[in-house]
Amino acid sequence: QVQLVESGGGLVQAGGSLRLSCAASGRTFSTYAMGWFRQPPGKEREFVAQISWTNGVPYYADSVKGRFTISRDRNKITVYLQMNNLKPEDTAIYYCAARSAGQAGFSSWGQGTQVTVSS
Repeated sequence: QVQLVESGGGLVQAGGSLRLSCAASGRTFSTYAMGWFRQPPGKEREFVAQISWTNGVPYYADSVKGRFTISRDRNKITVYLQMNNLKPEDTAIYYCAARSAGQAGFSSWGQGTQVTVSS
């Protein structure tokens, strides 16, 4: 099992920036990818971005392309989400997730961090 702890959420005005961090611990040796998801108020959880743990190749949802950047530090076993030009519709609880080798999807989840963007 992988334990994930997010940090960096908060309140920001539209057009501003935030950087989320997610530190992983536990059985991280088999990590295949890490990602960020979000759940806006009253809506289902949705994919935001993911990154390959081995080669660092990122993948983004269309709604955040060009504004968000996912990165990872393999030494610190941490993944980041740099969010620029934030919009009110980015308001959500943001969750970090990990996918292990051999698994079809993300099976380890953090507790979530709130991001609120005011207009």
